[in-house]
Amino acid sequence: METPACTEADAALPPFDVFARACPSRETLEHVTGRWGSLVVGALREGPCRFNELRRRVEGVSEKMLSQTLHALERDGIVHREAQPTNPPRVDYELTPLGVEVADRLLSLIHCLEGSMPQVLSARQSYDTARGGL
Repeated sequence: METPACTEADAALPPFDVFARACPSRETLEHVTGRWGSLVVGALREGPCRFNELRRRVEGVSEKMLSQTLHALERDGIVHREAQPTNPPRVDYELTPLGVEVADRLLSLIHCLEGSMPQVLSARQSYDTARGGL
């Protein structure tokens, strides 16, 4: 298998290692896989949403946390925010091309977990029973 040649621009980029404390990729991973980030990205994969539509779709998220999550994902280039100059103002959120790629990988994990929940619940029950019924 042939490896693509690096360009001078590629060579100028620092290597990224999510396991390194100071690597910026770690912060992006936290934004995407955090408690609300993964749910927001997954919900937006279904299509563009307005803020309150997204809030209803992602049950349990507060207005403040949804706003913070969207800002972080927008800053990372995962989400695009489109403000419409209407009265009242309309703001739509959608995934960028990078966001779609990330969402597809994330949804693969989500579907795997959802399909494995009988095993997970059984493992939890066995664990709790072995430890005196937590």
